[in-house]
Amino acid sequence: MPASSLTTAEISTQPECWQRAAELAAAEAGKLPVAGERVAVIGCGTSWFMAQSYAALREGGGQGETDAFAASEFPFGRAYDRVLAITRSGTTTEVLRACERLRGGARVTAVTADPDTPVLGAADDLVVLDFADERSVVQTRFATTVLALLRTHLGDDLTPAVADARKAIDDELPAGLTESEQFTFLGTGWTYGLAQEAALKMREAAGAWTESYPAMEYRHGPISITGPARAVWSFGPLPDGLADNVAAVGGRLEAHPSFDPLADLIRAQRLAVAIAEAKGFDPDQPRNLTRSVILR
Repeated sequence: MPASSLTTAEISTQPECWQRAAELAAAEAGKLPVAGERVAVIGCGTSWFMAQSYAALREGGGQGETDAFAASEFPFGRAYDRVLAITRSGTTTEVLRACERLRGGARVTAVTADPDTPVLGAADDLVVLDFADERSVVQTRFATTVLALLRTHLGDDLTPAVADARKAIDDELPAGLTESEQFTFLGTGWTYGLAQEAALKMREAAGAWTESYPAMEYRHGPISITGPARAVWSFGPLPDGLADNVAAVGGRLEAHPSFDPLADLIRAQRLAVAIAEAKGFDPDQPRNLTRSVILR
């Protein structure tokens, strides 16, 4: 995949970043949630969607009750053993405010790309993924590397995911997909967070008309938006009958159920960049966005 933009170059490094994160997981295990802890995971934007995926994986794996919140919506009246804060820049206002309010209560672990930022003083423990930091505004490799770290910590073997990630980078995008006028991303369980993130990438980088839903909810209204020249992208195994539903209304279905869903997210990232460039947009500098939201 030729690096036509900074974002494209960063997308292409994800297999290496995930491998490094998998190797780092054991060394950082003492800072991450342990089995039985009641855990909340917070973040903003992309980080919040990674929090959703991790929460579903951790709780589904029997590791303990795990909730995910946008940092601005954290319920301070609830009791948690640990709060995991995901923040690429370490400067996002809502994350910092939440960490500061939690001081003296639940233990806070921050996962960040830059240790020399305010989150250093707001968290009890710090996990630094500086090798996955990014110069682009739109998050790609940092977010997926965080999830790679956390999946490894939960006991997943990331080897197949890394192999699939290399394929996702090298393979051509499906012909004609960039011409679709509307996209709906679907996920089930932990992959719903990935669907949310894929939709956000399409909005941020490409300004594309994009929606996201739990896969089983698609038939409860959202299917009404699907039709010719509109695509439905499902992460992970398809619910029974969904392919027939999409075909019946004339939509285009994209699904790779044998692919690791995190690797499939790379394909969605690439699609967002391709559509942005086709529209003449700069994917490295999307309109109305900054690398970190800092409130005054």
